[in-house]
Amino acid sequence: MSNFESLNLNKQLLNALGDLGLTSPTAIQEQAFNVILSGDDVVGIAQTGTGKTFAYLLPILNTVKYSLQKHPRILIMVPTRELVLQVVENINELCAYMDVRVLGVYGGTNMNTQKKAIDKGADVVVATPGRLYDLILSRAIRLKEIKRLVIDEVDVMLDLGFRFQLTNIFELLPERRQNIMFSATMTSDVDTLIDDFFISPKRITIAVSGTPLENIEQSCYSVPNFFTKLNLLNHILSDKEEYSKVILFVSIKRSADKIYDALHEVFGDEIGVLHANKSQNFRIRTIGEFNENKLRVLVTTDVMARGIDIEKVSHVINFDVPKYPENYMHRIGRTGRAKEKGSTILLFTAKEEKRKAAIEELMNMEIPILEIPQEVEIAKELTPEEMPYKSKTKSNFKELEKGELPPGFHEKKAKNKKVAIKGSVRRRKKAEKYNKPQTKRVNKKKVKKR
Repeated sequence: MSNFESLNLNKQLLNALGDLGLTSPTAIQEQAFNVILSGDDVVGIAQTGTGKTFAYLLPILNTVKYSLQKHPRILIMVPTRELVLQVVENINELCAYMDVRVLGVYGGTNMNTQKKAIDKGADVVVATPGRLYDLILSRAIRLKEIKRLVIDEVDVMLDLGFRFQLTNIFELLPERRQNIMFSATMTSDVDTLIDDFFISPKRITIAVSGTPLENIEQSCYSVPNFFTKLNLLNHILSDKEEYSKVILFVSIKRSADKIYDALHEVFGDEIGVLHANKSQNFRIRTIGEFNENKLRVLVTTDVMARGIDIEKVSHVINFDVPKYPENYMHRIGRTGRAKEKGSTILLFTAKEEKRKAAIEELMNMEIPILEIPQEVEIAKELTPEEMPYKSKTKSNFKELEKGELPPGFHEKKAKNKKVAIKGSVRRRKKAEKYNKPQTKRVNKKKVKKR
């Protein structure tokens, strides 16, 4: 296996990698290095957890030269605030022995503060599309000096509704630039974006989308309902030694809060929750506590599946089956990182079997099914969504004989049988009195002669 020295990295980057304890590049880092250095447009497809971030940062930072210019030369767009902070941290780690100005901009914080930071100048800007577009409209940031554009996890950006912002940002960028895109999955929408804005990109494929990592052990449970899932979850998490650091994925924010409340009653402050409705300071603090092992279990949503990069996650538990099978791959990719062993558990109901089958088809493998332990109570209580549907159009009346009225039927009172008649009451009374309608008299004296 080659080492980082074989990539002809500068001494500053080699020293920084040494401080991080990294000696050998991953497959995607090794194959992407020279392709990105060539200046051609690049599309990299690699499974999550394989080092995609360093794959584009190393060749870019290897060529960055000291400059006092105000406007940024490198733009990196990512889908979430957490990923902005993570990429900024990665750049600062790699540039420990270099003079590179990096700035992260994202929503949920004061935009005036970010404007002041931009005004001081930056070489690299890492941004979410929404906040970047707002800053462009307010003329706080200019893109005329951008030489390299990196788009990380573009499929998530499109899922989050950033198509409009992405398209407009592309139009404002200089024509002469290098486009670099990295993702774990490729969709038809992403292909359309590449066709519209990339010029004959070189593709690097390390793992086919949907190929599970070999160092992740997968299993699943067939569970009848939501509350049985909670009972099973409590039983699983009671083994604190085995389940030492767990990310619990849920599809929607409302369910994440509900599950957090239920687990917090049993396990107390060992449980944390993280989703888009939480404030930025809360999210940063929660990730920090989980990273420092102050929290044992983190309940989160799919939006966070690509923004969290935490080492030594022992298990990923999928409380439900994600709508898109690709999201399952991103979920389980939070464990088994850096060639470590990881484990995942999927909980699914009968209604979710089709989604589970789609995941297995994508991975070209079956997930082993485990038996629910006997000590786990099978709940009879159902959520409103799990209640059997009752048609509102079906009549509950018994078959009536001819002329028989249904129960509860009553005749209208006389006052309610009146029929509405057009016209005012006053005019109708005059018509009855004089046998003809009254009309306004015309004062002939007031009529002017022509």
